[in-house]
Amino acid sequence: MSAAEGGRRTALVTGASGGIGRGVALALAREGFDVAVHYRRSREGAEETARLARTFGVDALTVQGDVTDPEAAARIVREAHAAFRGLGVLVNNVGNYVHKPWIETTVEEWRDMLDSNLSATFYTCREAVPLMRAAGWGRVVNLGYAGAQHLVARPGIVPYAVAKSGVIVLTRAIAKSEAGTGVSANVVSPGVIETSVSQPLREIPAGRLGTVEELTDAVLTFVRASDYVTGQVLEVAGGWNL
Repeated sequence: MSAAEGGRRTALVTGASGGIGRGVALALAREGFDVAVHYRRSREGAEETARLARTFGVDALTVQGDVTDPEAAARIVREAHAAFRGLGVLVNNVGNYVHKPWIETTVEEWRDMLDSNLSATFYTCREAVPLMRAAGWGRVVNLGYAGAQHLVARPGIVPYAVAKSGVIVLTRAIAKSEAGTGVSANVVSPGVIETSVSQPLREIPAGRLGTVEELTDAVLTFVRASDYVTGQVLEVAGGWNL
């Protein structure tokens, strides 16, 4: 059953006040999805994302909260679900990043990397997936990191890489447990994108940065696909980390 047939052309994108999150939210709006734009602090940015989304003729709203807090994450999902009377798509984009030698990583940085990248994804999925299952249709797309599934050593981003590897394991567990319910769960793993904090261009075989549009196209690939396409990782990385 397609999203159009199921009438659940609604989506929640975390961390959508700018950058990749905004790009994903607008791509979904262009596809005809009503969009809940999540933000933690950047209210102005989130409201601008929602305004731009409405130019595509869809409904858009903003939802605020700290998705590293399990209760707040659950509330955000429930708010989006209630506002749209259903939630068809969840895109987990939130995730902080730190680049430094692993031995210099503080305990606070370690916890933040795992909380923002992995725990937040778990909290929103835990709340959203049962709602999707009950409706008989849902698409979960979690943002990973190119190379995470290959366990490539990246000594400068150890907690980030560990968290993103966990996102893949979590996503595959959701995919297997929800197989046959109409709900799929997949990972889009960006490499070095034009919005990336670190841009080691010399390491990229393609010789250029990836665009936000290329990344959002990958997200839409999983949203459009049938639920038989599940538990997969799609890298948007120009050959980086292979």
